[in-house]
Amino acid sequence: MPATIATRSHIASRPNMTTPYPFLIRALIAGMFSSAMGISYVYAEESAQAKNQPDGTQTLDTVHVKAAPIKHQQGLNIDKPSEAGSRLGLTIRENPASVAVASRQQMEETGARNFQDAANSLPGVNASAPPGHGGFVAYRGFTGAQVNQLFNGISLQYNSANRPVDAWVYDRVELVGGPSSFLYGSGSIGGSLNYVTKLATRDEEIREARISYARYDTMETALGLNHALNGNNWIRLDFSRNTSNGYIDRQQREADSLALSWLADITPELSHTLALEHHVEQEDSPYWGTPTLNPQAGRLKIDTSNRFANYNVADGRYEQRVTWARSITEYHFNAQTSLRNTFYHYTGQRDFRNLEVYRYNADNSAILRSGAYMQRHDQELNGNRVEILHKGALFGLQSDWSFGVDYNVNRQTVFPTSVSSVFDTVAPGNPDPGGFSDIPGMGNGLQKGRSTKTRTLSAFIENRQFLAQRLSLVTGLRYDHIDLHLDNNPGASPATVDRRWDAFTGRAGLVFDVTEDANLYAQYSTSAEPPGGTLTSASAAQVDNNFKLSTGYQVEVGSKLNYLDGRGTATIAAYHIVRRDFPVTDPQDRNNTIQVGQQTSNGIELATSLQITPKLHAEGNIAWTNARYDDFNEAVGTGVASRKGRHPINVPDQVANLRLHYEITPGWQAGIGARYVASVYANNANTMWVPSYTLFDVHTKYRVSKNADVVARIRNLTNETYARFIHQTNTQYYVGEPRSLEVALHVRF
Repeated sequence: MPATIATRSHIASRPNMTTPYPFLIRALIAGMFSSAMGISYVYAEESAQAKNQPDGTQTLDTVHVKAAPIKHQQGLNIDKPSEAGSRLGLTIRENPASVAVASRQQMEETGARNFQDAANSLPGVNASAPPGHGGFVAYRGFTGAQVNQLFNGISLQYNSANRPVDAWVYDRVELVGGPSSFLYGSGSIGGSLNYVTKLATRDEEIREARISYARYDTMETALGLNHALNGNNWIRLDFSRNTSNGYIDRQQREADSLALSWLADITPELSHTLALEHHVEQEDSPYWGTPTLNPQAGRLKIDTSNRFANYNVADGRYEQRVTWARSITEYHFNAQTSLRNTFYHYTGQRDFRNLEVYRYNADNSAILRSGAYMQRHDQELNGNRVEILHKGALFGLQSDWSFGVDYNVNRQTVFPTSVSSVFDTVAPGNPDPGGFSDIPGMGNGLQKGRSTKTRTLSAFIENRQFLAQRLSLVTGLRYDHIDLHLDNNPGASPATVDRRWDAFTGRAGLVFDVTEDANLYAQYSTSAEPPGGTLTSASAAQVDNNFKLSTGYQVEVGSKLNYLDGRGTATIAAYHIVRRDFPVTDPQDRNNTIQVGQQTSNGIELATSLQITPKLHAEGNIAWTNARYDDFNEAVGTGVASRKGRHPINVPDQVANLRLHYEITPGWQAGIGARYVASVYANNANTMWVPSYTLFDVHTKYRVSKNADVVARIRNLTNETYARFIHQTNTQYYVGEPRSLEVALHVRF
C-alpha cells in the first residue's frame, strides 16, 4: 500500500502568542502618530532681521521654516544601469531577465543587519544561516549550490563561505532569476545573488558613523569615509564591529568587518582601484537547533518553553577569518570601448568545534546528544578576469558587445575529526552543557583530510543587437574548462581523483518596448553544474562515480512597466526551469549513484513600488513556486524509495514582503513591514513539515539635526515562534529571533 503523503493543507494553525511588551508597543506607535502634531527639527532658510518702523515698532522679515528632509528612495530603479544580469551596462528594464537590487538606502530603511537580511527583501528569496550550512538560500525551487552566491561577481564555489557578513560594508545586493551560468560559471540553475562591497568613488565626500543597541546586548559600532586626497585620488574606509549575547542561552558573537579601497586616476583614460577586505567572526556555543518532539510525523513541533535552550557544549566554537584583495584596472580607449582587468585573491579559514545533533528519547523526557564534530576548512582562491565592452552599431542599429576571459585556481583542504555516536543524555529544560574535551575520541586535535585543487578557464561573450527601434535581441555564451585534482582522506581509496569537464552555457532573450513605459520580454537560458554542486567540497565518490555535468534550462517571460503616470513601477515574471542528470541513488543498487535525476520548477514573481500619496509609499513583492522531483531516488533503510512528485526540502511555495513608509513631517518618518514564508517540508518523503510564518516589524526615524537621525525599530512585533530552517538528517528546528527593540543613531559629518 502506498504511504499517505501529508500535504501542506493539513498544517495546523499556530497558537496565539502572548505579548510581553504591550506598553512598549503602544508607546512606540503613539510616538509615531504624536509626531504628526508638528514636533520636528526645523531650521530657518533666511535669518530674521528686525526692521525699525517710524512708530518705533519692529517688523520682522518673513521666515521660511522647513524641516530637514529625510531622503527616501522610491521605486524599483528599473531605469538605472545595473551590473546585475549583464556585462553590457543595461538597465534593469533593458535586460530580458528577472533582476532585482537592494540598494544601500533600501538596506538602511529595512534595517538589514547583514547581506542575508537584504537578500530576503528581494522577490522569492528565503535565506538563513544555520550553523554548518553557511548561507542557505532557497530561490525558485532550488537550494544549496543551485543558487549561486557571489562576492563582487566572484564565486567561491563553497557554501560555507557564504555565511552572512554584517551589512555595513556592502553597497547593494543583486539578484538574477534563473540560470546565469553564462555570466558566472557553473551552477546557478535557480539564480544568483551578488553581494557588492562599497568602493571609493569620485561622487561625494562621505563621513558617517552609526551606533546601535538592541535586545540581548546586541551592539553595532560602525564608521564610513569616502575622501578625495586630491583631484586624482580617492579613498574609502568602512568598518563595523558587532557584538551580541544572542537570543539562545550561552550563545555569544563578535564580528569585525573592514573594507578599504583606493581609487586613482592615473591618466584621463586609465584608472586603478585597490580594494581590500577583512572579516573576522567568533561565535561561542553556537546554536545548532532545537530538537523536535516525538512522534516526528506531520507537523513538527518543539517545546516552546525550551525554545532558547542551547544543547551545544560549553566550549563550542565557530570562527572564521576571511581576506579579500582585488586590483581593478580600467582603461577607456574612447567613448565606445573600454577594458577592465580584475585580479582577485581570497583566503578563508573556518574552525568548527561543536556537539551538533540532539534528539528526544521516546517519551520526550530527555535529550540524547551526538554528532561531535571538529574541523578546519582552509580555502584560497586566486584569479584574473579581463573584460572588454564595446558600444557600436551594426546594420545601422545599435549593437553592444562584451568579451572576456577568466582564469582561477581554487584550493581547499579540510581537517575533519568526528564521532557520530551518542555522547550523553541531558535534561530538556536545564541541560548540563559539559565540555568538548569530555567527548571520547575528540582529544587528538585536527587531522588533515581531503584536499582539492580546481582550475577553471572561462571565455564569454555577450551582445545586445537592436532589430528595430523598439525591439532588441540580447544573447550570451560562455565556455568553461574545469580541471579538478582531489587528494583523498589518508588511507582512503582511491587515493587521488582527476577529472575534467567542458561546459557551454548561454542565454538568448528578446525585449520589446510596447510603449515608453512598458515592455515585454522572453528568454531561454541554460546552466551546467559539476557533480556534488561545488567541487571544492565534493567527495571522491561524488566525482569518481559521476562523469557528466548536470544541466538545466529555463524559459521565462515577463514585463517591466511604469503605471499611474510614473507613480508606480512593477515587474512580473513567469518561469519554467528543468534541472537534469544530477546524481541519484541507483534503484538497483543503493550503494551506487546514477546521473538520471530531474527536478522541475514553475513559478510567478511580482514586485511593485507605488507612491500612494505624496507622503505614503508602498513596496512589495510576492513569489509563487511549484517545485517537484520528476526523477529522484533515495536510500531508505535497506532499500531505495522513489521520491517522484515530491517537493524539495526547505523550499516554501510562497514568499511575500510588504513595506509601507509614511512621512509624518519632513523630518519624521514611520514604517511598517510584513514578511510571509509558507510552510516547508522536512524530508524528501514530504511526510514531515514545519508551518508557515508571518513576521511584522515597525520603525520610526527622526531627524534630530541636519546631520543626525535616530531610528527605533521593533522586529518580530507579534513575537512569532517560527523555524527559519529545518535540518533534514536530525529534524532540528532552527528557531528564528523573538521580538526585539533596536535603537540606532546615524550621524553624517
